[in-house]
This record gives sequence, C-alpha cells and structure tokens, in this order.
Amino acid sequence: MKDRLGVLISGRGSNLQALIDAIRDGRLDATIALVISNRDDAAGLERARAAGIETLTISHRGWPSRDDHDRAIVRELRARDVGLICLAGYMRLVGPPLLEAYPNAILNIHPSLLPAFPGIDAQRQAIAHGVRVSGVTVHLVTSELDNGPIVLQRVVPVLDDDTAETLAARILVEEHKTYPEAVSIVLAGGWRVEGRRFLRSASAASASPSRLPAGS
Repeated sequence: MKDRLGVLISGRGSNLQALIDAIRDGRLDATIALVISNRDDAAGLERARAAGIETLTISHRGWPSRDDHDRAIVRELRARDVGLICLAGYMRLVGPPLLEAYPNAILNIHPSLLPAFPGIDAQRQAIAHGVRVSGVTVHLVTSELDNGPIVLQRVVPVLDDDTAETLAARILVEEHKTYPEAVSIVLAGGWRVEGRRFLRSASAASASPSRLPAGS
C-alpha cells in the first residue's frame, strides 16, 4: 500500500519525529509501518518505539556484499506492505536491490539547495563558498548521490555571522516542515518524472499547501 511508509535511519531520527508528528497531527495521511536502522544505538529507534512503531536493526556489517544487506531490508519492507521509503539521516548509499524494488518510491532529505553542495557537510560547504542562500531539498533517490528528481525545496538565508552549526540548526527547522509536505505530495499522485524533473499536474499542484521561503 502506497501510504505505508518505511523509514530508514542511522542516528537521532529528528526527521523521523517530524513525520511521526505530522501523522499524529493530521497533516500527513500515512502510516509508518516500520523503522529500520543499520545501527542498534540509533536514538531514532527510541522515538519510533515511543510512538508505537515497529523497529528493526539490520546492521550493515557481516554481509557478503552491500547488495545482500539491501535485499534483507527489501524483504522486511515488503513483508509489511511498505509502498514508500523515507530516508531520514540514513548514512548508507542505497543500492540496486532497493532501487529496483522501489522505483521512484524512495525519498531523501538533504540540507542544501541541490544540486549545490551534495554529500556530507553541506552547511559547511555553503559557508565556505559564501553563498547568500541555502536550504533544504527533498528528492527521489537514484543511483547517483543526492542527484535524483527534486520534489520540494525551501530556501534558508545564510547570515553574515553564521557558522556551519547555526546554519544547520535553522535548516533543520525547515527540514521538519518540508519532509512531511514532500511525502504528502508524493503520496497524492498526479506527478511524473521526465529526465531529472519531477513534474506535477496543474490540479495536483493547486491542491498543495503554499510553499513559501523560510521567514515569509
């Protein structure tokens, strides 16, 4: 079922919590069927358990190959009828088994305005390059790192006295708003992918909430 989510995490799970809160508050019409972590000490697992969500740890260690690890994840997601995967601080590259099992059905959130500053330390990259705006991007996952079709972006200004840490904190606030909205857009349908573009029908776009830059 497409509205059954599987959330993959590696750490604190703050974006997982944002999805949990959005579902609880009625802003996101979905169910989190399963939370999987590759680390048994991930704090996000406790967030899920506190919300009554099933959790699993599937360590990335000890498998013959990366693909075998991904196949194990696919088995667990399919066993729970998961239709959409949300990466929420999942610090692993997604391989062919997951991409083939869930084509155009894996979302990731990244703390920059992609395609600018992919990979790790995006906020530090933004400060180093002297950009005036950064932000958050939710995109469909492909085999290329942080390079899939963009579902939704929100702008965050970069202030003259920002550090990587202060910018990251302000971007995180927008992440928590943007991820549930992007998930809702994908679940609602009325979209297609052409090349690297995520395109929505006029009726689907008009039905969405207003998406204003941060601070508007």
